Amino acid sequence: MSLMDSGARDAIGLDRRHVWHPFTQLDGWLDPGYEPVMIASGRGTVLTDSAGRDYLDGNSSIWTNLHGHRHPKLTQALKDQLDRIAHSSYLGLAHEPGARLAGELCRRAGFDPGRVFYSDDGSTAIEAALKIAFQYFQQNGAPERTTFISLGGGYHGDTVGAMSVGRSEAFHGAYQPLLFPTEAVMSPGCYRCPYNQAKPEAIDARTYRQCNWECLGELEKKLGEVGPRVAGFVAEPRIQGAAGMVMHPHGYLKKAAALVKERGGLVIADEVLTGFGRTGTLFASEAEGVAPDLMALAKGLTGGYLPMGATLVREMLVDGFRGGLERTFFHGHSYTGNQLGCAAALANLEIFDEEGTLNRIGQQAEVLRRASEAFWTIPQVGDVRQEGTILAVELVRDRATREPFAATDRLAHRINEEARRLGLLTRGLGGTLFLLPPYCATDGELERMVEILLRAARTVLGQRA
Repeated sequence: MSLMDSGARDAIGLDRRHVWHPFTQLDGWLDPGYEPVMIASGRGTVLTDSAGRDYLDGNSSIWTNLHGHRHPKLTQALKDQLDRIAHSSYLGLAHEPGARLAGELCRRAGFDPGRVFYSDDGSTAIEAALKIAFQYFQQNGAPERTTFISLGGGYHGDTVGAMSVGRSEAFHGAYQPLLFPTEAVMSPGCYRCPYNQAKPEAIDARTYRQCNWECLGELEKKLGEVGPRVAGFVAEPRIQGAAGMVMHPHGYLKKAAALVKERGGLVIADEVLTGFGRTGTLFASEAEGVAPDLMALAKGLTGGYLPMGATLVREMLVDGFRGGLERTFFHGHSYTGNQLGCAAALANLEIFDEEGTLNRIGQQAEVLRRASEAFWTIPQVGDVRQEGTILAVELVRDRATREPFAATDRLAHRINEEARRLGLLTRGLGGTLFLLPPYCATDGELERMVEILLRAARTVLGQRA
């Protein structure tokens, strides 16, 4: 605090009196002994607070900032757009950035022919997908198709519809009376799968699992129970982020999508986290060879510059909305198709092409894989799993039994706080640590992030290096 100027100190006072932060325990935030980090600036992988301290951004500012802070191309794209217009209504009006972005997204995601419905974030992108699917069946001869199926532990956002297909007791348990009924099937996460007969080993659990794809059997059984009422299957391809970076065995989504299609349901891919390269391909469903009927995008869509969501829709579904006024999709947002967001998103996609970002992601993944092997020297590490530049380390009381730490231990939170003290900002969940670095991170920065997180974990767990 003493290094801060009076303006920063005043800002902290105002924050504590007037701001309510998301997913943040109020009493802990307001504790006089707790010193909040007031971010003042950023460049590349580094964030600087109002006291002049630097931190490595180890979670890409909650999984959004793909190419680093103050990327010149993204900044210039916004400046150029501001010289023309910042925002105008998208209700019955159009503009070039929105049209160009829709074309690019459809082309790159394999939705050509297809269309894009713009919204504000991941929750609203999922909300639009659910309503499109529901209304499509209602007005195209299958009004009985009203049931959505989703994965246990899943998280798709915090609006009512998104919570209804979510399965996060910690985040959504209090709101159950508000939600519409949906069906759940088990998550295909191998480490804690009750059907996995393999004994724990010091490697990603997906590589040594012993099972008979019972997770798919449960989905097939559920589809049989729901029958002609199934409207769609909602899933995060390959990784369930807020569930604890639960990673699926490769091939699950492809097999699951085929089962859903056989029953006449739609496949809705929540690529809010996994989209834009995080798992190694531009979209995770692409690596599974799956062509979803609807795809929700957000987070990295604008490269971490502005909030924006998009729902990609197959033309077959769009055709179901043609006709009279009563077939209109009465849904939207004041900032739908915001020009600044569209301009940033277009620049984001151009950076992928110009900088060979997907190739760089492959290189980063290998650096993280090698560096993360050191976590196995901690006895409480139960699983180290990785997809592309997403790294998760699950800590347990006992490696042999996989006994988890209690939620009240707030283990990841305590390790994150220690990592912050050492110069790394990241945010895990429960007993699982996360790293999702920006794509601009050098090999040295990646190794340093892993080193700090490892050191923080050892400190909190009371171990010597």
